[in-house]
Amino acid sequence: MLRMKTKTIALAVFLTAAASVITFCQTRTPNSVEKTVLIETSLGSIRVKLYNETPEHRDNFLKLAGEGFYDSLLFHRVINGFMVQAGDPSSRSAQPGQRYGSGGTGYTIPAEINPAQHFHKKGALAAARTGDQVNPERRSSGSQFYIVQGKVAGDEELTQTEVNISRQPLQSMFNRALSEKLEALRAKGLPINQDSLASEARQSVMAEWERMEKFAYTPEQREAYKTGGGTPFLDGAYTVFGEVLEGLDVVDKIAAVETQPGDRPTQDVLIIKMTVEK
Repeated sequence: MLRMKTKTIALAVFLTAAASVITFCQTRTPNSVEKTVLIETSLGSIRVKLYNETPEHRDNFLKLAGEGFYDSLLFHRVINGFMVQAGDPSSRSAQPGQRYGSGGTGYTIPAEINPAQHFHKKGALAAARTGDQVNPERRSSGSQFYIVQGKVAGDEELTQTEVNISRQPLQSMFNRALSEKLEALRAKGLPINQDSLASEARQSVMAEWERMEKFAYTPEQREAYKTGGGTPFLDGAYTVFGEVLEGLDVVDKIAAVETQPGDRPTQDVLIIKMTVEK
């Protein structure tokens, strides 16, 4: 099941559990014109633009939309105050009461995650994916996407999110330092004390981390979250590759529908057609 993480990452995660390294996209020279796609749904139309800075996701979405892949698919997962999700091809022949969310194209897309540039404000278009435990590279589903509805966030939540995002590389840094120190001891034929070794690795990681530049939202991003809302706790973990230009009211309508267990709407909400506009 392609389920998005709904809890912030623990501050001391590098000491207690495995965590993934944040994978930032390498910005390519953008085209002068951003492509737009019209998503006609059974509750109204949504027009989105696709970011040129996420070319892998942009091109894949344009290809699928142009081929009619999304036509007649369900919004199979809807959570009011959070997001609306679609793109499972098995939902085209939807059966009453059946849960969807595990279907896709058979391929994944490399992460193009850059929260400093593209973030989960209301109306953000982002790629769903499987969890970090089975997908440490945070590769995106080939077809499933979500549109953020979210909630208004305050300064305290945003500051905590900045800390969480900044700390995401710590586990991989710790693993690397531990491995290097272990190999050095083995090469010299010296005895190995696991507790002492872990303590030394932890100290070196924290010293290195303190020198690193920390993530921080821009004033404009903070204002967007504090006024329009969104889901900041997803920043740094999922690829945001576009945003809604028109139809936020339709996103609200979809998010507000009654749902059954598993978050599928009781009355099906369909993508009637997607049209690549330019």
